[in-house]
Amino acid sequence: MHRQRSCRARSVHGESPFKGFNVTCFTDEEEGVGLASRAPCLLETDVQEKVGVNFSRGPIWEPNMVEDRNLVTGQNPASAAVLGDRMLEVLK
Repeated sequence: MHRQRSCRARSVHGESPFKGFNVTCFTDEEEGVGLASRAPCLLETDVQEKVGVNFSRGPIWEPNMVEDRNLVTGQNPASAAVLGDRMLEVLK
């Protein structure tokens, strides 16, 4: 099956504005709970291959947050509380 890749944010120079950032996101393993074959892209794979970020993962389904410069990312729904608390601190 051919996957359509949709994770392609680019700057005016053709590079991702997040290239080289430390990030986390929903992992391919977390996505693989029966729905991966229907997903248009696998986020972990795409952000590493297409965006050029430094990807960090925590244990699957556990809270995990990564902050780099002005970007704060959470790995999965379990990360919502820790991510939300940090976002409130950042916005103060």
